[in-house]
Amino acid sequence: MARVDVLMPQMGESIAEGTLSKWLKKLGDEVKRDEPLFEISTDKVDAEIPAPSAGVLAEIKVQEGQTVPVQTLVAVIETDKGASTTATPSAATQAPTAAAVTAPPVAAAQQAPAAPGGTAVSPPSRTAPSRPLPPSTAPVVGKGDGSVETAEERLRRKSTPLVRKIAAEHQVDISTIPGSGFAGRVTKQDILGFIERGVPATPAAAPGSRLPAATPSGPVEHPVVDPWPGDRVEPFSKIRKITADHMIMSRRTSAHVTSFFEIDYSRVAELRRKHKPAYAERGVNLTYLAFIAKTCAEQLRAHAVVNAAVSGDNIIYRRDVNIGIAVALDWGLIVPVVKRADELSLAGLARAINDLGERARTKKLLPDEIQRGTFTITNPGVFGSYAGAPIINQPQVAILGVGAIEKRPKVLTLPDGTDTIAIRTMGMVSMSYDHRVVDGADADRFLADVKRALEDFPEGAI
Repeated sequence: MARVDVLMPQMGESIAEGTLSKWLKKLGDEVKRDEPLFEISTDKVDAEIPAPSAGVLAEIKVQEGQTVPVQTLVAVIETDKGASTTATPSAATQAPTAAAVTAPPVAAAQQAPAAPGGTAVSPPSRTAPSRPLPPSTAPVVGKGDGSVETAEERLRRKSTPLVRKIAAEHQVDISTIPGSGFAGRVTKQDILGFIERGVPATPAAAPGSRLPAATPSGPVEHPVVDPWPGDRVEPFSKIRKITADHMIMSRRTSAHVTSFFEIDYSRVAELRRKHKPAYAERGVNLTYLAFIAKTCAEQLRAHAVVNAAVSGDNIIYRRDVNIGIAVALDWGLIVPVVKRADELSLAGLARAINDLGERARTKKLLPDEIQRGTFTITNPGVFGSYAGAPIINQPQVAILGVGAIEKRPKVLTLPDGTDTIAIRTMGMVSMSYDHRVVDGADADRFLADVKRALEDFPEGAI
């Protein structure tokens, strides 16, 4: 009978480990090839991992809440439906001593030769069957006081190698940082935000001495409000917690100012109506957002200060123009990034926006696809909003908000100098910018050029 190993995937070059946050199949369930098998959480993205082969989920090697290195054996799929099923207990339950648990796990790639597609075929498991332990109760390691840590407590203490490296460089005690990850795990964004808020570094201690606790002056603390009778109380989801903390951090960091411009989209509406069927035949949805993103990408090259970041007392002028497109999800908000957007044609940009939006909604984004943005566009106008003042996506210095695009009356001046009222396709755009580096004149010149380019969009660029 064929047995296929399921490995913890590497979700990006800088990702060294992942947290198995949820099993989507139970032990003994039949699975289809490419059917979502489990969810993982990393510093950069949450994702559903598909089954590498069809069969039966015969063994579960990693429990919910556990963090393991990439290429670690997570589960075993047997292609024979009649095969017996076993669940392997975690390494902690097999050997609960601290010395045994801290030994690095052996990667699955070392246990068996890899097969095409990133899977490995292994001999039948010799592990004795046992019942899997819930992540909240599985003992993992002694704390030194005779008790044991739960999986959640271990996640809180053990972050990713990247986070631990940053903590060591800045001499910060991870345990003092409020984490927004699974079970309070400290993510890269958490520790960078903690450091950016100016929390004093904890000095290195001499052997045998005790370190003072880091001053908790920076973490975001949300006020507690008492519920009333009949109210429903729900804890923040992970993505909601991250969003809430980042919004507060952004308002603390940047000197927010917002400018508003009204744009006549009649030219864009005409071009869109004319070319939309041809785009649809190529599988591309030609939206107003594509025109706006294309125009912004071109203007960002000419207005470098809007495509920048602040680093201490320095301004970083980004070489690349990477535009983030905010996508509203049922469970929160995410901003996938179109890399080097200024080098794409209108069709290429429209295709990229459509693709990233669809994969964001189906949890198929890769970590690299939500990183390295230099400018963000959010489009609340699709919900009918006239205009808004969006919050800057740190560490960027500007974000464009797109209001509802609709037909409205507009005063036009005719060639003879007389005025008339006409029905035009109109919409508002707003841009919040960081006044530490972007002056009002800079922002308004950028928006004026965006307005002019959209109102006179060349057909040759279609």
